[in-house]
Amino acid sequence: MADGAPGKIPAPHIEYAQLSPTLIVLGAAVVGIVIEAFVPRRHRYYSQLLLTVVALAAAFAAVIGLAAGGFGSAKAHIAAMGALAVDGPALFLQGTILLVSLVAVFTFAERRLDPAAHGKHVDSFAAQPAAVPGGAAEQAAVKAGFTTTEVFPIALFAVGGMLVFPAANDLLTLFIALEVFSLPLYILCALARRQRLLSQEAAVKYFLLGAFSSAFLLFGVALLYGYAGTVTYAGIAEVISDGAKQIDPALAGTMGNDALLLIGAALVLMGLLFKVGAVPFHMWTPDVYQGAPTPVTGFMAAATKVAAFGALLRLLYVVLPGMRWDWQPVMWGVAIITMLGGAIVAITQTDIKRLLAYSSIAHAGFILAGVIATSEEGISSVLFYLAAYSFVTLGAFAVVTLVRDAGGEATQLSKWAGLGRRSPLVAAVFAVFLLAFAGIPLTSGFAGKFAVFKAAAQSGAGWLVVVGVLSSAIAAFFYIRVIVLMFFQEPKADGPTVAVPSPLTTTAIAIGVAVTLVLGLAPQYFLDLAGQAGVFVR
Repeated sequence: MADGAPGKIPAPHIEYAQLSPTLIVLGAAVVGIVIEAFVPRRHRYYSQLLLTVVALAAAFAAVIGLAAGGFGSAKAHIAAMGALAVDGPALFLQGTILLVSLVAVFTFAERRLDPAAHGKHVDSFAAQPAAVPGGAAEQAAVKAGFTTTEVFPIALFAVGGMLVFPAANDLLTLFIALEVFSLPLYILCALARRQRLLSQEAAVKYFLLGAFSSAFLLFGVALLYGYAGTVTYAGIAEVISDGAKQIDPALAGTMGNDALLLIGAALVLMGLLFKVGAVPFHMWTPDVYQGAPTPVTGFMAAATKVAAFGALLRLLYVVLPGMRWDWQPVMWGVAIITMLGGAIVAITQTDIKRLLAYSSIAHAGFILAGVIATSEEGISSVLFYLAAYSFVTLGAFAVVTLVRDAGGEATQLSKWAGLGRRSPLVAAVFAVFLLAFAGIPLTSGFAGKFAVFKAAAQSGAGWLVVVGVLSSAIAAFFYIRVIVLMFFQEPKADGPTVAVPSPLTTTAIAIGVAVTLVLGLAPQYFLDLAGQAGVFVR
């Protein structure tokens, strides 16, 4: 540079092709907002559905292309100027999130379950979300046959955040991704067509508790920055392992302070464990799962867990491997109380959605057993379990949307008595999902539990596996109880009916059953795939 010449600001180097899955989804979300603004109301539903399905399919194709190009193994590296990792775990988790989201969109688009309002098909979402429940504006919207097609771009924004979350390679990107996918979920939870007050209460609880967890995470980020002088994962890991080689004078007084490291790491972990739904950060789960529209509950229960566990794995394995002896005992405790707490409290539930919520808490504990393994087998077993669990969850909640009475979905367990005689096929499909949750052999749940327990046992966490098996036995009780209720009790005369869904929900349920059986009967290929994707780039 010549003397006196103004200095040039270097342009950022962004690898757009390697970030294409996320860019496709977020671009489609923006186009979806434009459709809401300019396309006539009668055309929006089909436009949004087509755009969303095409975007998610294209993003999944981009993930496959990156994996085929070697970015999951030999070419794995840090992209976007150090902000995002393109490696095996990131691509595997992104592919899982995109497939789960694609199936979830089919349940979002279902319009055959509720009786037609004023001659027009309606979906699970409020006709006019901004209107006061039961007010004149809502009644006018219902009469006009409005449907809330904004849910499609909102869901795409959530998916975009979820794709970044497990790939984030610095703490600020992690926080931004957390907010990008959390805020749309808060909105989606409040949009139920029936029981709107319960839905809005669920959204407020989720928002308030989510805001607290975000604050904890952000405060943890600040403390870790004070400790290491950087927010990048590699930089923090280097300071933990080697000490600060080049101390920033402005931070010399705090860098290397172990108190900042321990408290900061604990706060960041708290924020992630909240999203995972682990005890004692689980209190939002049953209320939100019960109050949210059931398609949203299924999407949230499946996709959010995949994204959150991906971020947790990367944090523990890339940033904090040097603190293993500090965080492992804590995670042991969290895993044990999560497995036992979720399984025991689920026994007392009388609502099917709350029962599945406590089931998801117990499953978070099972997955944590794989996380604690701190080995490549641990990573691959968690990846496989997340893929298997997410499709079972989606399928189960899709079935819940079909069982209806005059008030909408019949979620009280007592109303499911004799369902196997009223509708044998629906009851049999739900029984398959329940058996998978219970970890019965020949289902994906058994293969997933076997993988995580084996990885935990090989790493020396034998007692954790014993607690996991006991928790699985407790959990099997309430899953089998629902099956007995459906098949071995007389149906009530005023019992619910099973709605005939459109091909969209039928496809979602069929995919759930197919994945459950394929991963249970022939899991080896997918276990190998998860094994190949089990190495983080550092």
